[in-house]
Amino acid sequence: MEITIRRLRKDELHDADRIIRLAFGTFLGVPDPAQTFGDSDIAYTRYEADPDAVLAAEAEGKLVGSNFVTNWGSFGFFGPLTVEPKLWNQKVAQRLLEPTLEMFKSWGCRHSGLFTFSHSPTHLALYQKFGYWARFLTPVMSKQPAVSDGGPYTCFSKLAAHEKEAVLSACRETTGKIDDGLDLSREIRAVEAHKLGDTILLNHDSKVTAFAVCHVGPRTEAGSGVCYVKFGAVRPEAGAQNTFERLLDSCEAFAASKSAKLVAGVNLSHHEAYRTMVGRGFRTDLIGVAMQERNEPGYKRGGVYVLDDWR
Repeated sequence: MEITIRRLRKDELHDADRIIRLAFGTFLGVPDPAQTFGDSDIAYTRYEADPDAVLAAEAEGKLVGSNFVTNWGSFGFFGPLTVEPKLWNQKVAQRLLEPTLEMFKSWGCRHSGLFTFSHSPTHLALYQKFGYWARFLTPVMSKQPAVSDGGPYTCFSKLAAHEKEAVLSACRETTGKIDDGLDLSREIRAVEAHKLGDTILLNHDSKVTAFAVCHVGPRTEAGSGVCYVKFGAVRPEAGAQNTFERLLDSCEAFAASKSAKLVAGVNLSHHEAYRTMVGRGFRTDLIGVAMQERNEPGYKRGGVYVLDDWR
């Protein structure tokens, strides 16, 4: 069987979404795999964020797999990478990974990674072939908001048009302090452009001291009744622990305003952030593992307050 790897076309998104749900549902043993993930969405939202960063695997004129690749400046990650279950163990995933690594090189990423099932020897072995090694676990945690007033915070959507570029630059400065070149501008723009939720901003002396990119509700990566922090970060400086507490307060208040529970992933390398979330009543819903290129830590290290899970 001949496999062709190319860019995914927009008219194939329905099939890509079907394969994602079917593949995950089959692996996890969901009774009706087509209903996996409910009314949350990955395929459409990530495609719209960057149509040129989605790879398709085609066999006999049909879509049989895809990989969604994400560019965060100096860092990139991929996933979900999924293949039609009837073609598992036919090296389709390996064929998708080859151009994925080339894509990271073309973007100038210094480091890359992925989130996968920590209990799956098959997944771990596949990615090890391409130089990715399992490091710290990543719990995806949730809680019902207990804070209705998160103190002063700003939503990106409420800014005047002329203010937004300056704020994006300030967010890049904050993430650049965590890892040189780390840039979430694409995520912030996508959330606003496609009305996926909002980005919460904490400001002090013209600096963005912390921010959180949030998806909310159906047809986003969150799903009904959920506010999902896709990425959150605190500027690394004196008082970062206190700022992280304030950011969580703001996220809870924002989730409460949407009548949603709050969901966020945190890698266990960020021990201080994880310990804080446990102390605030967050409970773990699922656990994956971050696999990282060349087994390098990147920005996954202690003393860094970051919320993300690379799903």
